[in-house]
Amino acid sequence: MEASQEAEGGLPHGEPSSTPDASKAKKESLPDVLSRHRKEIKELQDKELNLKKAAARGSKAEQKAKKKLVDDEISKLSTQLKAKHVEELASLGYKSNEGKEKSDLNNLVMAIAGVSATGHGDSSSKPSKSAKRRSRRAQQEAEREQRIQEEQSNIVSDRVIENEKLQKKLEPLGLTINEIKPDGHCLYRAVEDQLQLHSSASPYGYLELRKMTADYMREHAEDFLPFFLSDGKLEADSDASPPERYKKYCNEVENTAAWGGQLELGALTHCLKKHIVIYSGSFPDVEMGKEYKDNSRSIMLSYHMHAYGLGEHYNSVVQTNG
Repeated sequence: MEASQEAEGGLPHGEPSSTPDASKAKKESLPDVLSRHRKEIKELQDKELNLKKAAARGSKAEQKAKKKLVDDEISKLSTQLKAKHVEELASLGYKSNEGKEKSDLNNLVMAIAGVSATGHGDSSSKPSKSAKRRSRRAQQEAEREQRIQEEQSNIVSDRVIENEKLQKKLEPLGLTINEIKPDGHCLYRAVEDQLQLHSSASPYGYLELRKMTADYMREHAEDFLPFFLSDGKLEADSDASPPERYKKYCNEVENTAAWGGQLELGALTHCLKKHIVIYSGSFPDVEMGKEYKDNSRSIMLSYHMHAYGLGEHYNSVVQTNG
């Protein structure tokens, strides 16, 4: 595998062609392989996003056909990439977490920690405390990396499944998704996009929507603070009181790219006096601000739990022919 990678990347100027022995000498370490795997998964996620953006053009029938081709291609590439990663990790002795292969993982951990895993040598000598600590840290790190590897290998397939379910939900309603930039402002950008559909231009930009949300949450702290605490947003190691931490949170809502969620949606629905519907392929749909349902057109958003490796995402939902 390494030899083929070097062939693709080319050789530095002036170096002779690599021999098999030279290729083995340049074999990647486990941390290098895991880092490359994460990069390859991220590249596949980016490719999927670009393909879906390109597919969101043309008639409804064309879009549906293109999206199916994209999903099929991404699913195929995801399966191939996962198999390739498993094979590469196996070549390093990094096995799955099946019980019968646990000893292989333990041996690898011992090797990373710099502790002999063979059991040979002076039987009277015991590992030092520092060696035990190194071994324990290496065990924890290897298990953590294995969990990350398994979770990231499933991200693409989980996203495909979620998108298929959401598509089946939206299509009968004549709706489709307008992709929003995943930069931490996605909730506010999606609402801004919706407001632009309701008039020739949105009366508020995403930064203004952030400020409106934060101001409303400050003015109605007694309504939001209980939910703020129940959501576990209060830092366990913080010396600040709940009201002080809530005030800091509102400042973050206004001045940073902090991700918005249900608290912020609750504030937005009252600030804008708009009925908001959130469609999802992973959860039941959610309606907020039902008291404003008859006032004007509803704001329609989509919630994606598996959109990106970094976490959740919001998009704008629009009429297919609108």
